[in-house]
Amino acid sequence: MPAPGSARGNGVLSKLLRRKTIIAREDQPQEQRLAATLSWPHLLALGVGAIVGTGILTLIGVGADRAGPAVLLSFAIAGAICACAALAYAEMATMMPASGSAYTYSYAVLGEVFAWVVGWSLILEYSLVVSTVAVGWSGYAAPLLLPLGFPEALTRGPELGGLVNVPAVFIIAVVAGLLMLGTRESARLNAVLVVVKIATLILFVAVTLPAFDAANLAPFMPFGFAKSVSPDGVERGVMAAAAIIFFAFYGFDAISTAAEETKRPERDLAIGIVGSMAACTLIYVVVAAAAIGALPFGRFADSPEPLALILREIGRAPVATVVAGAAVIALPTVLLAFLYGQSRIFLVMARDGFLPQGLARVSPVRKTPVRITLLTAALVAVIAGILPIDEIAALANAGTLIAFIAVGTCLIVLRRRAPDAPRPFRAPLGLLVGAGAVLGCAYLFLSLPAKTQGYFLLWNAIGLAIYLGYGVARSRVSSPASR
Repeated sequence: MPAPGSARGNGVLSKLLRRKTIIAREDQPQEQRLAATLSWPHLLALGVGAIVGTGILTLIGVGADRAGPAVLLSFAIAGAICACAALAYAEMATMMPASGSAYTYSYAVLGEVFAWVVGWSLILEYSLVVSTVAVGWSGYAAPLLLPLGFPEALTRGPELGGLVNVPAVFIIAVVAGLLMLGTRESARLNAVLVVVKIATLILFVAVTLPAFDAANLAPFMPFGFAKSVSPDGVERGVMAAAAIIFFAFYGFDAISTAAEETKRPERDLAIGIVGSMAACTLIYVVVAAAAIGALPFGRFADSPEPLALILREIGRAPVATVVAGAAVIALPTVLLAFLYGQSRIFLVMARDGFLPQGLARVSPVRKTPVRITLLTAALVAVIAGILPIDEIAALANAGTLIAFIAVGTCLIVLRRRAPDAPRPFRAPLGLLVGAGAVLGCAYLFLSLPAKTQGYFLLWNAIGLAIYLGYGVARSRVSSPASR
């Protein structure tokens, strides 16, 4: 869909606010054109695969530590805010079925400098998510490798006394290889693994429900609703937990990066985005309720594997082993979705001139962006294999919140600027949905730890310096052909 107008002029402000026209897939140069091979079941599985991962397997404990039994409310609030964002994404994605997600929508609606900030934030989000999940997968794989004589120094990065986290680099390489092999082939494997994950969570609920005790829900809100600092220095409250639990919900935005590779984007994108969000919200609330009801929250709040711990505590150790094993299966699907999404965002930024044009070429045989996928995999492999990420992983939340705020803003702006533009999917109560996404995500951003907010502002200050010194002069939007 063409952007409704373009910012023109030779002044600095006009350059910062220039908007680009969205080019249809069939109008892309042949060497940059992606193959449309995905349908709505692939997109639904991609979304569920991205959303259901480390979040539900580990963050129930973190959330319970900050909110107590009211973590159920934290899940519902985070899910409601994400639902507003998902509806906004669905409307934007069907109006502009092009790769790039929030970066592309911001470029077409808000202007180049806003698009850069969103794209720079998405780079942060996707890189940290992929790297963090790869390190988490390595934590499960290392105990299997060490008895075989694998050097312990090669199972963790320098910040933990090792040399390089080889298993983390390995799983990134495997997933990148699958993506380069073919989008549809990767989507099929992802769908199989998603079914295994959902079946495992259903098993957890079925086993723990008989142990449900309503007394474990009292007192329901021991730390209050708003974020506050407890005597031990930890930020607690329902909203503090929601800001952390938010990590467990996002991932549906990766679906919007698949727009150019979707057979019927005007229908399938909305099904994939809204459907995966609705399904995962239901799954999370049910699993959280079963967990809180089966065991007092204080007994699993600090556990890195709360679901498995709960099962062992209620005498179901064999099932706990199954759940722990499912974590190994769950993590690669998250890697696949986010590595896929980041490579597509990089692809569009290369098309726009912010990265070398040669990186935008796709394989003539597989019709996948091999070069950009290799670059993306190399970037996140360095982060996962060498750099310390434990304290900065929360930055992924900040990057995602900014992207969601931008998409909600785009929905509101286009409803005002172009109310009669074709909308294959029209979000119900659009202005309220957009406002809910903007205000809800802004509140969650303010609920993040102050250190996280500071790091995020520093990251974007660096990004703006790069844009002003490099990107603004190389933008292809300034050329007549791109208008």
